[in-house]
Amino acid sequence: MQFTRTLPKELVHRSAVAEVFLTDTERRDEDGILLAARFPRRHAFYDDTLGPRTRHDPFLLLEACRQGIFVVAHRHLGVRLGHKFLLRAVEFEVPDPGALIRGDRPTEAVISTRIERRFRVRGEVRGLRLRFALAIGAREALLARIDYSWMPPEDWTSLRAGQRDALGLPAVPVPLRGTHVDPALVGRRTPANTVISPPRTAKDGAQTAHLFAETTHPTLYDHWVDHVPGMLELEAFRQLALRASVSAGTVRTSGALPVALAARFRRFAEMDLPLECRTAPAVAGAAVECTLRQPGALTAEARIRLADPDGDAGPARALTAPSAHRAA
Repeated sequence: MQFTRTLPKELVHRSAVAEVFLTDTERRDEDGILLAARFPRRHAFYDDTLGPRTRHDPFLLLEACRQGIFVVAHRHLGVRLGHKFLLRAVEFEVPDPGALIRGDRPTEAVISTRIERRFRVRGEVRGLRLRFALAIGAREALLARIDYSWMPPEDWTSLRAGQRDALGLPAVPVPLRGTHVDPALVGRRTPANTVISPPRTAKDGAQTAHLFAETTHPTLYDHWVDHVPGMLELEAFRQLALRASVSAGTVRTSGALPVALAARFRRFAEMDLPLECRTAPAVAGAAVECTLRQPGALTAEARIRLADPDGDAGPARALTAPSAHRAA
């Protein structure tokens, strides 16, 4: 496996080469694939944190796995470039927090990837469940699982046009604007990397905020899409869960890292309709429950566990994605 040059950016559905983290791929057997990744010493989004920045953000490692879903489909299963992809569910855990400690050079990682399930539509494979084990050296830094599907571009165009028309929305969305949270409250240094409004606290300790889709963001909107991307939804969950956890005293600092997450995406999140993010009250030792809603619809839900980066978090316990029967 080589780490000197990245895979073609179109293969991982990125526009900027700086946002491509995968460098190689090799098929080992019918269901097994190896991926190689190289992470920069500093990244303007993932390393924009209030902490000492001595550890990799697990969301950075998750992004490498997310890029892998396209490589598996295009390079190893023959899905044509141009097909549109949908995230269905995402889970990860950090089994060895010490493996996140960064060195003084760009980090190289090998991601063992396995096809756990093939989803078929009329006999044709239209989606996969992939399991990932990302190792930095001899240590496992992230275990993840992603369910996703794909469709031809003409099917996507028809689907999205019908959905937006049913909501009374124009063909091309114009994102809603609003006041963003103080970055220090959600563990960020740069205001441009905040994605939610100032949170409001309910009497029971629950937190609510609105998600804003800034389509000029170089990482979260590396290229134009007509909806709120899944990774942006996860970032909103992370930022609000962090604020809720600090307020409740279940973590000490805004530099706490996500060490386990399980999320399910229910439907498209439209950037030109209000998107309310909500957390249940944070409880010590428990994952924070999060939901994302638009008028009359649950768009996504997640559980996220945070840990202070300088604490002895120990291996993260795996979380289970919210089950399908909970959809609104």
